[in-house]
Amino acid sequence: MASDPMEQFKIKDAAELFEIGGQTISWTNSSFWMVVSAILIIGFFALTTKRKLVPGKMQSLGELSYEFIANMVKDTTGVEAMKFMPFVFTLFFFILAANLIGMNPYAFTTTSHIAVTAALAVFTICVVIVAGIWKNGLKWFKIFAPSGLPAIMYVIIIPIEIISFISRPITLAVRLFANMVAGHVMLKLFAIFAAFLAAKGGIVALGVVVPVLATTAIVALEFLIAGLQAFVFAILTCVYLNDVYHVDH
Repeated sequence: MASDPMEQFKIKDAAELFEIGGQTISWTNSSFWMVVSAILIIGFFALTTKRKLVPGKMQSLGELSYEFIANMVKDTTGVEAMKFMPFVFTLFFFILAANLIGMNPYAFTTTSHIAVTAALAVFTICVVIVAGIWKNGLKWFKIFAPSGLPAIMYVIIIPIEIISFISRPITLAVRLFANMVAGHVMLKLFAIFAAFLAAKGGIVALGVVVPVLATTAIVALEFLIAGLQAFVFAILTCVYLNDVYHVDH
């Protein structure tokens, strides 16, 4: 149904690419809009990195974007973690672009699917684990067993720390996915309600003002949430990178 608020999240095949083990690998609307997000990000920063002596508005915007993420990494994790700045930078702007593109009624919100957000979250945690072991060796696992505690406390603390660590990719993925889905569903429901009242005509049609105003407010809120969720994902990534550099030796 066109009025189904969940219809907007349906993944559709645009083209079949090839088949492996009886499974068809297809080019979908989700993959298409992810590529569009990447192209727009590359295009934007290609325009903002001309390195003029007197920077214009576009170059200034690019420099501010760089400084924003660089300061986030330094302030949250430390100067030593700046080697991960490109990773955090890419995460932030990919999620931001995907969220903003999804505000277009003719586009597809790739971050509204748990498969996409979970892939980003699991990859982020894998980066933390690999980098932590690479830098600290097996001592990295001391993050699950802080020193200075009575021996009996480790029986309680270690399982809690492990569960807390495992929950990180889950919370990262679900937070982004749930916020995108909830906002878009609310927008669709208010739009359907407004169309229903308008179709009734007469004095009932005057009630369309309420859902229209509500829809406008939700759109503004969704743009704020689009940026906020990208920021939250990026800054939590920086927080988790603390485990690489602040192991209790």
